[in-house]
Amino acid sequence: MSIDRSGAPFIGNAAILALIAALAGFRLLAVPFGLLTIFFIYFFRDPDRHSDVGPDEILSPADGRVLVAGDSEPSGAPPGTWRQISIFLSPLDVHVNRIPLSGRITRVVYTPGKFFPAYRAEAASQNERNEIWIEHGGQTIICRQVVGVLARRIICRIKEGAEVTAGQRYGIMKFGSRMDLYLPPATTLTVHVGDRVRSGETTLARLSGARDE
Repeated sequence: MSIDRSGAPFIGNAAILALIAALAGFRLLAVPFGLLTIFFIYFFRDPDRHSDVGPDEILSPADGRVLVAGDSEPSGAPPGTWRQISIFLSPLDVHVNRIPLSGRITRVVYTPGKFFPAYRAEAASQNERNEIWIEHGGQTIICRQVVGVLARRIICRIKEGAEVTAGQRYGIMKFGSRMDLYLPPATTLTVHVGDRVRSGETTLARLSGARDE
């Protein structure tokens, strides 16, 4: 298991404060900083995942609990008709995000916004978010990172025009957050509300009628 590089400032600063407090004789003060260091190491963990997936299967881009699985919620969906899967990430979940489906990135769209709790429906349309649009076999899926009350920064390391592979790491959200997937209307969903999913391993859905690439 590795640690995502975006965690280095958090881990390093907490560890330095713990060390300074301990060396200065303030051991009681060193304890919370030491615990904070451990939490940051845990939060920014980046475990290896084995993505064994069929060509039209859609992997989970995030760890967490399924909030929505069905027709898209009109308030937050892009124009058009979509199926939607939304995943809520608690601060204890792995927050490294992975590509759900092999293909080509056609759009990367960042939108500033508010910081409502990520599990609320209005978070999809009003919170700070970042979308990647993936074209696969003539169909498009949208993968949207959404921050919440605690998560105040989105990192997306993928660029428009990139060729991507299912299970590939592409970003991280700090700290509690949500991931929305918008899928073609004929997509068959394989998860239900309340299910726990793992990024890069759990199959969320299967595309129907995609062209062979």
